[in-house]
Amino acid sequence: MTTTIERDHGAGPNTRTPAGSTLTKGQPPARPFRLVRHSLALARRSLIKTLRTPEQLLDVTLQPVMFVVIFVYLLGGAIQGSQVGYLTFLLPAIMVQSVMFASVATGFSLNTDVKKGVFDRFRSLPIARSAPLIGSVVGDLVRFVVSIVVLLGFGYATGYRIGTDPLHALAACLLVIFFAASITWIFVLLGVIMREPGAVQGTAFLLLFPLTFGTNMMVPTDTLPGWLQAWVRINPVASVMDAARALMNGGPVGDTVTKSLLWSVGIIVVFAPLAVRFYRRRV
Repeated sequence: MTTTIERDHGAGPNTRTPAGSTLTKGQPPARPFRLVRHSLALARRSLIKTLRTPEQLLDVTLQPVMFVVIFVYLLGGAIQGSQVGYLTFLLPAIMVQSVMFASVATGFSLNTDVKKGVFDRFRSLPIARSAPLIGSVVGDLVRFVVSIVVLLGFGYATGYRIGTDPLHALAACLLVIFFAASITWIFVLLGVIMREPGAVQGTAFLLLFPLTFGTNMMVPTDTLPGWLQAWVRINPVASVMDAARALMNGGPVGDTVTKSLLWSVGIIVVFAPLAVRFYRRRV
């Protein structure tokens, strides 16, 4: 089988790129365009791998449903006196928790590919070093979408109703996905520096449990002990949960959306360059 690789340098006069633009001799395409193109190609690889092994989606389809059933029907009557009322309070927070748990798989899969030598092959290709990492993150966004769709569908079947309008609900979903994508870079970093996939998963859940359960996910903040209230107020996950509740159920949004966006951007700015740096060292 013969493989043809496009070369960026040494192109003849008036050579056309895949986008249809004309290059002069020896002029490579713009680097941002190349990075986007290569990242999307590798994201497609990640998506195809998920579609060929749909059992990888079991955690993002069954886990949110299990959490809703356990928390609503086990705690709903005792905490709020109404299971449907508690479902309204709980479901936006479960949506945040579910996509955060789903983001662990990116680091796990990345570490597995590195151990198998897949990324050694990527290194031999004329692509940006960061493209495989960006492609892995973008390709796994489908897991977040599947998780949210399944959760909202199950919630609707059990009595949940959006208290605002579809546009606000969509904004809540996009905010949650963006935050989960930023958190994914933490697990990408773990996937690069850890030596075993099991270590990635174990360390990731050690980080996730205080972040997700140390929030107002199940009860209002003012019912918590003082020291825990202080943690909830600075916990970025709690800000995203509050923003999702306000956008989906109604009520004052305040600065929760702004805080969530700033946290998301800050996490990406810190952990994405670190992940790329350690990836270059490893491969």
